[in-house]
Amino acid sequence: MAQLWGGRFVGETDKTAYEFNASIRFDKRLFKEDIEGSIAHVTMLAKQGILTEEERDSILQGLAEIRDDVLTGRLVIDDVCEDIHSFVEARLIERTKDVGKKLHTGRSRNDQVALDMRLYTRKQVRETDTLLKELLTVILTVMEENLDTYMPGFTHLQKAQPTTLAHHYGAYFEMFRRDRERMADIYRRMNYCPLGAGALAGTTYDLDREYTAFLLGFTGPTRNSMDSVSDRDYLIEFLAALSTVMMHLSRFSEEIINWNSNEYQFVEIDDAYSTGSSIMPQKKNPDIAELVRGKTGRVYGALVSLLTVMKGIPLAYNKDMQEDKELAFDAMDTVRNCLTLFTGMLRTMRFKKEHMAASAMNGFTNATDAADYLVGKGVPFRDAHGIVGRLVLYCVEKNTSIEKLSLEELQNISDYFGADIYEAVSLKTCVEKRLTLGAPGIAAMKAMIEQCRAYLMESDYLMEAKHS
Repeated sequence: MAQLWGGRFVGETDKTAYEFNASIRFDKRLFKEDIEGSIAHVTMLAKQGILTEEERDSILQGLAEIRDDVLTGRLVIDDVCEDIHSFVEARLIERTKDVGKKLHTGRSRNDQVALDMRLYTRKQVRETDTLLKELLTVILTVMEENLDTYMPGFTHLQKAQPTTLAHHYGAYFEMFRRDRERMADIYRRMNYCPLGAGALAGTTYDLDREYTAFLLGFTGPTRNSMDSVSDRDYLIEFLAALSTVMMHLSRFSEEIINWNSNEYQFVEIDDAYSTGSSIMPQKKNPDIAELVRGKTGRVYGALVSLLTVMKGIPLAYNKDMQEDKELAFDAMDTVRNCLTLFTGMLRTMRFKKEHMAASAMNGFTNATDAADYLVGKGVPFRDAHGIVGRLVLYCVEKNTSIEKLSLEELQNISDYFGADIYEAVSLKTCVEKRLTLGAPGIAAMKAMIEQCRAYLMESDYLMEAKHS
């Protein structure tokens, strides 16, 4: 059992206790970040005269060889070492002898693991942002192609008012746009380098923390060494943001599941993102959407778990904080897979526009417009509301709809109805006359689509600015 701390101990660690304590099984995915941080640390040590240039070059060559050997499979990360830090350092000492023992000068595993996890999470934030942008691009394409695809809008799962598919998808565009903004906010706050904080109180070596931060692409070094090694706020923030992403994906999935049902028949999910039944040959199940909806709980669980781990930990580092990784890694993997598959499903999904329009015509989605028509004739809105309420009740009794009634039937309810009522309550009129900012009218939607298109063209600069 390779350990970096054995000098203080005489007896052997219990095997079960050692395995319980070890983290190599899951923190091995941090090996690139561990080597990246070590390269920056050694470069800084040589700059400060703490290591010679020859020692620096020997260590840097050894680290590069270890990285390349792991990537090509010539070197396997086994579970003999306690953690990824021990593995890298042990392999380095094997290759460079005594000079490799100087790698850890001025550094603790506490600031080392804090750096590794921050570097890894920073990459995950950027990758999540990229996947969100791809999803937004697909959503925008659907919006552009469906300005006049009419469908019912709902409240309380009751048909409420007619809208368009472009307008409906535009709501999700705003949700995922906000998710990207959260990624940028997290990136800005987390982009500070903890390396050089030591175990908790810095070090007596003349380290240049600003230089190390620069080499690793951080805005600067962290400001308090105790906070540096015990801060997991950035990870909690990221898991909270990922939970919000999954909540949005789950809501969208729920709608697609409904739209795919025989009762709605709004969409046809591509075969690549559907499965069949082992017993019922007619079935085509929306499994990807259902799994995305189901996996939301895994991501929520990671957030609650880390909040619970951190809630009672005194300063500074405690071993409890090793629990920040497994569930966080699972949440990151889950969101990445869900975004990738959901985007593919959305890109290939076919819309049954005739079913959408027919559904919008049923359920009195034009009732509000009938009331607005009466208001335009001089009827106070509250009276108009009552008139149309009676009109809907009459239609229910006759099993018909407003636009199918004769003018005589309409005027039996109110003399204010004229022949122009039919145009006023048509789907086209109901949608297109709604031109306020954010409404589904074509002119309003075209203006919104232009804004969305400009946002996607320019929004990368925000993330790039945070990284510079």
